[in-house]
Amino acid sequence: MIALIQRVSEANVVVDGVTIGEIDKGLLVLLGVEREDDVAKMQKLATKVMSYRVFSDENGKMNLNLEQAGGSLLVVSQFTLAADTGRGLRPSFSGAGTPDQARELYQAFVDFCQSKGVNTQTGEFAADMKVSLVNDGPVTFNLQV
Repeated sequence: MIALIQRVSEANVVVDGVTIGEIDKGLLVLLGVEREDDVAKMQKLATKVMSYRVFSDENGKMNLNLEQAGGSLLVVSQFTLAADTGRGLRPSFSGAGTPDQARELYQAFVDFCQSKGVNTQTGEFAADMKVSLVNDGPVTFNLQV
């Protein structure tokens, strides 16, 4: 399971001209599901995302996690993160989770974060989405479990 996280001052997702998810300060999470992923990996990754210290403390050091910084999550399904780009000029998606598996783990990720009290907004699984963000830093990390 892969989470590309970006620290943002604002982010939103638009589907068919309608904003369906929007946050101010927080993390935009692009979430990719791979074939071998399961609920245990999802919980480990979600916990890591919520606990990762990427927000600045009073000394300007990245020492605060999402909760300590008072931030929110915007979680967007990102199938292409599971691509194998190691050979040739066309990505292979043979390692990506099936649509049913990915939908289930994506929703479980969102539910898990919400159950921990985190304001969690979403995109729409498998939709054509327009994602806008203001990357704060810029700060971007690729987390995997």
